[in-house]
Amino acid sequence: MTDPTRSNTASAIAALSDAVPSAPPRSQWWDVWAQFRSHKGAMAGAIVFILILLSVIFGPMLWALDPGYIDIRARNQGPSLAHPFGTDQLGRDTMARMFAGGRITMAVGVTAMLLALFLGSFIGVLAGYFRALDGLLMRLTDLFLALPLLPLMLVMVLLFRDPLSSAFGPETGIFILMVAAIGVTSWMPTARIVRSDVLALKEREFILAARSSGTTNAKMISRHILPNVMSPIMVSATLGIANAIITESALSFLGLGFPPDFPTWGRLLFDATDYLQQYPERVIWPGVAISLTVLTVNYIGDGLRDALDPRIRGR
Repeated sequence: MTDPTRSNTASAIAALSDAVPSAPPRSQWWDVWAQFRSHKGAMAGAIVFILILLSVIFGPMLWALDPGYIDIRARNQGPSLAHPFGTDQLGRDTMARMFAGGRITMAVGVTAMLLALFLGSFIGVLAGYFRALDGLLMRLTDLFLALPLLPLMLVMVLLFRDPLSSAFGPETGIFILMVAAIGVTSWMPTARIVRSDVLALKEREFILAARSSGTTNAKMISRHILPNVMSPIMVSATLGIANAIITESALSFLGLGFPPDFPTWGRLLFDATDYLQQYPERVIWPGVAISLTVLTVNYIGDGLRDALDPRIRGR
């Protein structure tokens, strides 16, 4: 015989649950965004980085002065309303050259990062998934890690600068050379990280089940391996931009980057070193731009690392 009190309570709970709509389940990317948003440094870095991107993209449209226009009568001027960042030794507007240089520096950083990310992910997945290729590819990675990268890039620039400039023009040729030199010498950390994650994924139950069902290696990598190693790849992408910007600035500072009439932040820094005592602000503007960009990208990488790690997410 059933208890009427207990049945009435159950009926009331059922009616209440039917009346209150259930909340839709939150997606994984919403949890990632919530964790990233809780990282104050990452949010501040993302806001500043977006402002820098918007300034170098839309700045030349708002500040319409030609960065290559020479006005000898206005040379070596300090900050003013006509030239907020002053002018250089040839009378060229420093603010216009900062905007133009930022476009080139950002383009080199992002393109070189994509090249390094592709090479590192490709080699890391092959080394982690195929046991026969692991030893060969990891020894190749160790070889590149053991090489002195800056002298290697200097040799690449000296060897291929003139052929590429004559084939594609001075600007496009140097751009291709900078991207190739930075990308080919900076894929190794991504390859090692991706390989370690692929080695761990190979022993998971869903990978073993997919292999037992007859899934081909190509489908296994594209459907099961790559989506599960996107977290370290995204973190490596953010940090790769910072590394590419620093490397391009170092090469330009050494006078081996873009030509003098093709400004980048590193080239502006190199041109301003001869006037450091007389006009120190010429060094400050590109130095602050490089440092701020690299700092914000590093903060974004830290926030993404925490947000994409399921062990940290939800704390």
